[in-house]
Amino acid sequence: MKTTQTARFPTKSIAVRFLFSVIIVSGLIIPSVAFAQDAAKTHTLFMGADVSVGRETDKDVRAVKDVTGSSWVIDVNGQTKVVSSKNGPLNIRVTPVLKLTEVSATLANLKGAPSYTSGNDPAAKLTKDMDSAAGLNAGYQAAVNTSQAALTRAEVNAGAITATNNMDAANMKAAGIPGGIPMTPDQGAANSNLQTASLAASAAQTSVSVGADMEMTGDRGVAQGCDAMEVTFGVSSAFRLSNPYVVIITQFSEKGGKPGMVRKMVYAKALDPIDIHPKSIDVFEGGFPPGFELKDYEVHLYNQGQEIATNVSSKRVELSRDEAFEYIKVVYLGSHKGETLPAAPVMGKLPADLPARLAEGKYGDTFYVKVSKDGLAEESFLDAACTKRISDPYLESVVKGVRFKPALENGSPVNGVAALKLGQLAI
Repeated sequence: MKTTQTARFPTKSIAVRFLFSVIIVSGLIIPSVAFAQDAAKTHTLFMGADVSVGRETDKDVRAVKDVTGSSWVIDVNGQTKVVSSKNGPLNIRVTPVLKLTEVSATLANLKGAPSYTSGNDPAAKLTKDMDSAAGLNAGYQAAVNTSQAALTRAEVNAGAITATNNMDAANMKAAGIPGGIPMTPDQGAANSNLQTASLAASAAQTSVSVGADMEMTGDRGVAQGCDAMEVTFGVSSAFRLSNPYVVIITQFSEKGGKPGMVRKMVYAKALDPIDIHPKSIDVFEGGFPPGFELKDYEVHLYNQGQEIATNVSSKRVELSRDEAFEYIKVVYLGSHKGETLPAAPVMGKLPADLPARLAEGKYGDTFYVKVSKDGLAEESFLDAACTKRISDPYLESVVKGVRFKPALENGSPVNGVAALKLGQLAI
């Protein structure tokens, strides 16, 4: 069966030591017969991250249950609450935790790099400046063209005036020009030259104005540095993820900050359902201090609030079902020293047709299983006193596929009895 729940274990415990021992001496830990029976790598042990959030003023932070858009979803006294950084600063806590899961996803072409928000992008600023300059230039060019046209007309008119002033009254009459007092040649030329010089100066001044307004100040269009982070990748999974989201943990240092001081930025994004068909994901987040230096970043993938392994997960180790079970037992014993507890189901390999049979109303009762101190099912019964044996071969095979946390007596594993309700298994 598919394990949709993710087992969580503390990082500084016997679990960490087992992480390495399972790689080196797994053959010594796991019985050779069991290993031979189930050698396929079905589970993944990896270093995940538990994320908790709250308002900056809150004393306590609460575990993240989901993500909607880019906002966190938490549970407060049984009520779902959406927490967003848009409404004020948040207190975000990230706890590294070893996790074991049967569900895994593949991230392809993972890339992450500093970027710019739109208001701080040098390319966008340059384009804006060029568009503005082009508009100014068009206006000034129209003014220059107007001045130059007036200058040309003035020059033509000046020539006509000079020619007219060289005529006497008789010639003007013969030429059909209305009578008047003609100017002397010197007077006509002087006046026309003054008009032409004035227009020429106006055109020259307009051209100078264009050049002056096109100049930019020394720091105009120069960005203060990257103030955002962009992460892109493709994602796919053989097991359909119906409600996935991604959490990105970025480590960086501030521009001009103290040497060696590293800060963290944690942000998330809800994703569409993921299946075997790769989907392209682009996560962009602003709010970084301008000019920050990226040190490292991590990508964590979750489904229905539970983290799942990916091919880029830290400290990733592939395990067979039996190796995974041995790991769970080691952690369980280390976490309950001195305690007395009953046996309980923890993982299993159930037949594919079991859900359909349960839906038909079959096998809905509580059964009782005698469990060895190794956590293996021995005999199954219909009653808690273990007097009525189960005679259904199908049901017996289902029970045999379940693995149990062994019963504990003062912290030591002993033979025990576990209650088993197949319809409530979350393994």
